[in-house]
Amino acid sequence: MDTSLTTLKTQYETLINNTPDMRARNAAEALKVSEAELVACQMGARATRLISQAEAILKKIEMLGEVMALTRNEACVHERKGIYENPQFFTHGKMQTGLFVNPDIDLRLFMSHWVHIFALVEKTKSGPRKSLQFFDKSGAALHKIYLTNKSNEEAFDTLVAEFQSEDQVSALEIEAYAPKDAPRSNDDVDWAGFRETWENLKDTHDFFPMLRKFGVEREQGFRQVGSDFAYEVDDDAARRVIELARDTGCEIMVFTGNRGCIQIHTGAVKKLVDHGPWFNILDPKFNLHLNEDMIARIWVTRKPTVDGLITAVEIFDDAGEIIATLFGKRKPGEPELELWREIVSELPRKTLSNAA
Repeated sequence: MDTSLTTLKTQYETLINNTPDMRARNAAEALKVSEAELVACQMGARATRLISQAEAILKKIEMLGEVMALTRNEACVHERKGIYENPQFFTHGKMQTGLFVNPDIDLRLFMSHWVHIFALVEKTKSGPRKSLQFFDKSGAALHKIYLTNKSNEEAFDTLVAEFQSEDQVSALEIEAYAPKDAPRSNDDVDWAGFRETWENLKDTHDFFPMLRKFGVEREQGFRQVGSDFAYEVDDDAARRVIELARDTGCEIMVFTGNRGCIQIHTGAVKKLVDHGPWFNILDPKFNLHLNEDMIARIWVTRKPTVDGLITAVEIFDDAGEIIATLFGKRKPGEPELELWREIVSELPRKTLSNAA
């Protein structure tokens, strides 16, 4: 094995011997490496490098049966149990995307970011825990698939053998992403045109192309469009919305993602639990872990569609990145749930939130 990986392996083993409950993401931060590099240092023991064919691998996940899908960012972890049915992949010029659309596993995939792939077998108090883990070029985790007690372990082992890389010794080639461009000055934006385009949206999927057309950051647009379409609410609004959804039985949609994957839960939420800064949903098929200390701002937004206005609760960190987004349960062709609108209307607005 590459000497840098051997050194990292020794450092990691020392760390987990002293802090056995430390999660991989936190261990990577402590050792100042990416999470992918931390996994790579375990090759030959707990980790197996797979060839970089994420689409081909994902098309075969269904044979594993019920598994747990995990997608996260710094502030939110989204876990959903189900079967990876109905995979679809598309190429539009340089853009490669993928979809899983079914009641349990509902994913939007941006495949150009899926670079490093590993199978991992971790020791836990309840026995070995097997997973497939996907990382971007910088070594950040995009998506993980864990076996459950209902999964087909033999199919997992067959899949790993099929896609195992010949190289189980080399260090990863990690490449940092370029920093984001500075936001465009408000003085350089056609805000009248932006407002008119927002008013005439036909689909929520047209929203991001609108931001790109006008060269506008998401929150920058919220601050300028007018409080009938976007207004800021208190930082505890996510908790309050979820609690009201539980209390009223309102089915909701919870979107959480990163640059390579957006994972969606649709349905009721029932068991809510606090643990330190983390606000948790702990239901049989769906778990959410939201770090409320990392919430910087929350916005209520309203976007016109052919089915009427669609209301969202959008949660941001202090860097302006989306942590999670909440909607009422809805399918295309259906109007928004009135109960959802009533829940969101309960959130008090922050004063002067849309000031320029």
